[in-house]
Amino acid sequence: MKIRVNGITDNQPIPETFAFGVYNAEDHMNFGPNRNPEVSWSEVPEGTQSFVVLMFDPDVPSVADDVNQEGKVVPKDLPRVDFFHWLLVDIPADTRLIPEASDSDGVIPKGKPVAPGPMGQRGVNTFTHFLAGNPDMAGTYAGYDGPCPPWNDELMHHYHFEVYALDVESLGLSGEFEGDAVREAMKGHILDSARVTGTYTLNPDLR
Repeated sequence: MKIRVNGITDNQPIPETFAFGVYNAEDHMNFGPNRNPEVSWSEVPEGTQSFVVLMFDPDVPSVADDVNQEGKVVPKDLPRVDFFHWLLVDIPADTRLIPEASDSDGVIPKGKPVAPGPMGQRGVNTFTHFLAGNPDMAGTYAGYDGPCPPWNDELMHHYHFEVYALDVESLGLSGEFEGDAVREAMKGHILDSARVTGTYTLNPDLR
């Protein structure tokens, strides 16, 4: 398989158009346009019955105590964990493209609903947990929400866009399912996959 994410070249910076947070010299971060990029794929294997699209950041601090705190930094050697930014499952087998801004166009406080999106079933992204303590933002964040790494992180963040061709029409997931549940449900059903990776930072020393 091959995947193309319009506007994103492998291992190059992600345009701010697709970001949840954008750099601001005074306040460190403002909300960004938060549009999902156009994703397309080709060279699909025979027998494909559905697709899954994932986007995740494997560089998120495992301990958040110093995240976005004035006078502190998140050291680059801190252990990291996955943060899921986009989960779409049960995408029909004849689909080859998800248009830009079809699953997200702007930051929506308190999130988007868990419901079938324009191209498949939305899963819950990790902003749901990250923003749970913010009374103005807490809610269920489904579908796409883009990059917003800590502005004081010494590590450049990487964002993996992946598409999977599966041998089943549905993964049988419902409700507020998350990234780990998608990975578990896909086991034994992946015919092929493809990935493109972009980078992003809000740390002015890394920009």
